[in-house]
Amino acid sequence: MHVRFFGVRGSCPCSSDEHRRYGGNTSCVTVEVDGQEPIILDLGTGLRPLGVELLAGIGAGTGVVNGARVAPVTPGGAPGASELQEAGRNRVAGDVWLGGADDPGAGGPGGEHWTALLTHLHWDHLIGLPFFPPVLRPGAKLDVYGPPQEGRSIQEVVDQVVKPPFFPVQVEELHGSVVFHDVAEGQMTVGSATVSIRQVPHVGTTLGFRIDAGGVAVAYLSDHQAPLDMAAVAPAVLELCDGADLVIHDAQYTEQEFVAKADWGHSTPAYAVHVAAEAGARMLALFHHDPMHDDDQIDRLVEVAAARPEAARLTQVVAAAEQMVVDVRPGSTSLVVANR
Repeated sequence: MHVRFFGVRGSCPCSSDEHRRYGGNTSCVTVEVDGQEPIILDLGTGLRPLGVELLAGIGAGTGVVNGARVAPVTPGGAPGASELQEAGRNRVAGDVWLGGADDPGAGGPGGEHWTALLTHLHWDHLIGLPFFPPVLRPGAKLDVYGPPQEGRSIQEVVDQVVKPPFFPVQVEELHGSVVFHDVAEGQMTVGSATVSIRQVPHVGTTLGFRIDAGGVAVAYLSDHQAPLDMAAVAPAVLELCDGADLVIHDAQYTEQEFVAKADWGHSTPAYAVHVAAEAGARMLALFHHDPMHDDDQIDRLVEVAAARPEAARLTQVVAAAEQMVVDVRPGSTSLVVANR
């Protein structure tokens, strides 16, 4: 199993020289079981570079996607509102400009299929969806599994956000197919992987995921409200992380920040270490970095977290970074590449 990070920030994306090493895109991680398409965790802004890479992998880097013309959007090259509102005409998403269905260059179905697991519907975890280049490819399909919200389906909620005047087009207007599935606690299978789903403490209905395949397990808790005592761990969280080879866990706030934001829905690096150690996990990746934390501060936070007594019960504590790859094998979890 290979785990790769495309977005590791929380709350909002950020970009500066001080954020270069860890990256500024919001939550998006892939879990790849050997020989299968990657499972996508969350749809933050990291979904856009992931999509560009996926298209390149199926031969779409030449300027033609399945017969449709594809070119970069240059300043002034994006369509106006009237063009976007005209049914069947060209669409813009991310940095890819794709001809409409009536374009003479448009071709037949692409047939690619991906699966995404969405923890919750806060903007930083959803904003990448309409910028995912593969869903501009006719015939491509993205299945999104996530939590319904207060009596409304996930599709109903997304359709209220991804629409004019907030965004030029709706999801249903993309050339590919995006299919939403409401999920609560339970299990599902994706290829040969078993996905366990539990609700975790956060602001609003939020899911955590555990992916088991090939004798190894990865737990993903991108947003997790730590308790005031910093000691109790919700049974659902312990269940997800129980003996996991890798735990990816919210570590947004410093101890001082948590005092002022104790009910904002997040954790500290120290609490992430506590959760992983209590669950008997092996490796911990600190995740959902605050946009106010630059690279040097994250270096210090992970150093302090790794020095905590409870961290001795883990094999390694790292801070997730864009393009970091973790190779998870039975009896061996190793950091393969870190964009540091």
